Amino acid sequence: MTSTWFLGDIHGCAEELAELLQRIESGPGTRIISLGDLYHRGPDPHGVAQLLSARHDVELVFGNHELVLLRRSGMVPVGPDGKVQALNEGAGGYDADDLRGDGGTVLRNVDPERSIELLRFLERGVFCLRGEAEEGPFRGQPWLAVHAGIIPGQAPEQTPPMELTHVRQIGRWRKRYWYENYEGPEMVIFGHTTFQIPRRQEANGRLVAHGLDTACVYGGCLTAWRLEDDEYEVVPAKKAWAQELRD
Repeated sequence: MTSTWFLGDIHGCAEELAELLQRIESGPGTRIISLGDLYHRGPDPHGVAQLLSARHDVELVFGNHELVLLRRSGMVPVGPDGKVQALNEGAGGYDADDLRGDGGTVLRNVDPERSIELLRFLERGVFCLRGEAEEGPFRGQPWLAVHAGIIPGQAPEQTPPMELTHVRQIGRWRKRYWYENYEGPEMVIFGHTTFQIPRRQEANGRLVAHGLDTACVYGGCLTAWRLEDDEYEVVPAKKAWAQELRD
C-alpha cells in the first residue's frame, strides 16, 4: 500500500519526532512530507536533522524559518518548485546568530562544529509539492503541499516564496484566513497556522484545505496524517518548549 504522510511543524522537537517516526513504517511506497519549520524554538535542532536525514523517504517543503536560513547561507532558491543551490564548498562553523530564523528567532543549542548538517538537509527542499491521491477516500483528488498556504486563484508556481511560507490572512484588511473561501480543486495541505487539532476545511463535500500544525513546541502535539486512509498519528509534546505562541 502506498503511504503518503504529511508532517506538521516540528520546531526542534526531536524527542516527539523520534516517537512519531517509529510509528511510520518505511517501505517502497512510503513518502513523508515535512511541511517545514524544522528547527527553531525547540530544544534539539540537531536531533531533528539527524532523524530526518537518516530516512530516504522524507521530503521537505520549506517554511518561513527555512526561507531565512536559505538567504543567510547563500542557498538561493531557483524557483518555487525547484531545488536550491547547494552549499558552497567549505561552508560550516555557523553559530546560533548565523542561523537565526524568521523575525530573528534564535536557534537553540547549536553546535557550530555540526551546524552544517542543519543546512545540508535543506538541499532536499522545495516550496511546494504536488500529487494526486491514488487510492482511499480521496482517490483521484489532486493535492498541494505548502508551508503556510496559497493565494486563492493564483498558481503556487507563480507565487513568491514569501507568500507560500507566510500567508495566513488575506483581503484588504487581512481579516479572512486564506482557506475560508477556498473551494479547490486541489486539497492544500499546510502548516504554519497553529490549531489545537488538525484544521479541516471542506467545500462541496470535499476536503480542500488541511492544516497540520498542532503546536507541539508550545505544549500541543506533533501530528502526521496519511492521505490514503485519512488517519492520524499524534504524539503529545513532552513539555511546552516555547512559552509564547508565534509563527
